[in-house]
Amino acid sequence: MAIDRSGKKLVLGVQLMFVAFGALVLVPLLTGLDPSIALFTAGAGTLLFHGLSGGKVPIFLASSFAFIAPIQFVMKEYGPSATFGALFCAGLVYLLFSLTARLGGRELLNRYLPPIVTGPVIMVIGLKLAPVAVGMTRSFDGSGVPDGRAVFLAACSLLAAVAAVMYGKKWLSLIPVLCGIVVGYAVSLAMGVVDFTLVKQAAWLQNPWLLAFQNGTFAWPTFDGAAIVYMLPVALAPAIEHVGDILAISSVTGRDYLKDPGLHRTLLGDGLATSLAGLLGGPPNTTYSEVTGAVALTKAYDPALMRIAAGAAMVLAFSGKLGAVLRTIPAPVMGGIMLLLFGMIAAIGVNALVQAHVDMARSRNLVIASVVLTAGIGDMTVMCGRFCLGGIGLAGLVGVLLNLVLPGHKEVHADPSASGN
Repeated sequence: MAIDRSGKKLVLGVQLMFVAFGALVLVPLLTGLDPSIALFTAGAGTLLFHGLSGGKVPIFLASSFAFIAPIQFVMKEYGPSATFGALFCAGLVYLLFSLTARLGGRELLNRYLPPIVTGPVIMVIGLKLAPVAVGMTRSFDGSGVPDGRAVFLAACSLLAAVAAVMYGKKWLSLIPVLCGIVVGYAVSLAMGVVDFTLVKQAAWLQNPWLLAFQNGTFAWPTFDGAAIVYMLPVALAPAIEHVGDILAISSVTGRDYLKDPGLHRTLLGDGLATSLAGLLGGPPNTTYSEVTGAVALTKAYDPALMRIAAGAAMVLAFSGKLGAVLRTIPAPVMGGIMLLLFGMIAAIGVNALVQAHVDMARSRNLVIASVVLTAGIGDMTVMCGRFCLGGIGLAGLVGVLLNLVLPGHKEVHADPSASGN
């Protein structure tokens, strides 16, 4: 019986990993990082998170979408070495968030990060990336020159992902990104637009860091002040996302993880997981809502399942063939999926406002949401020499400041412990 239970846990844990798999590898593919290393750092980061939070929260950490645009900018302006150094420092910002949460608890959360701030910032994450998604649907080479075949392929992957969301049963509805990739890749194979050269050259077992060194997608971190200052404020966005996901998983399980193990410990684990990813050459980590959805569906509340998923991701990282296959996925396949995914992120931000019953007829709320959205989507930037602050990070800071300065009633986050299983 014990063996049977262990076997079921193993299978369920691996399934949970595949729930996050599609979105997990999407971020490195968009930012020029190595997807195999991303698999490893997601697993290692999840294990670190569980170690620091007492292994009590059924959470899986993986690639953060909030950092896509900032990583693209810093990679272009300062190079991979400075990028990884900046990501390491961005993770350390969570130490400040953790200390603040330790001292202030839920009251501090409602004061500095109420729904009127968290909702619009989450919307910015999705809407700011919309042009990237649209651009990738137009062509195979990234030129942006319209190609009918590319648009058709993007439509196939988009429709597959939509069908999984709308009509998928049980697990299928939780993996729309993976479904979109599989169907889109199958269509691209039929169209003959996939180059298997990389797959043929790849070994079955391979050290992903050696390959990343050769491809220029990994370098040991260095610490450039300008790159760090640009990246640090971006940490506010995934920190807000973290709070939302902890509230969500608390609601699903009926346990208040803001109290036990405490928001300060979960923030600490999330932040150090991001710093670890920066050191190892992976994208920053964040809590994954897809996995929370899987927990809600299966009522599999055992955090050990997430650690099994983490181990599975780390093992897959050393599959050279898998990494090569991921790099052969045509851009329009990813673009079609992103049309849905980035829109869903924005919709989650809207839902945060709805669930908190935020009254958008009030001038105070309207002003905060308007300025956050315009500053974030418009990529507003404040510069001082080589140092600049812009995009999602600036939008988040503006939201926090406006919420503190403007008078009026402030809506608060719901108490998750009030929800049953």
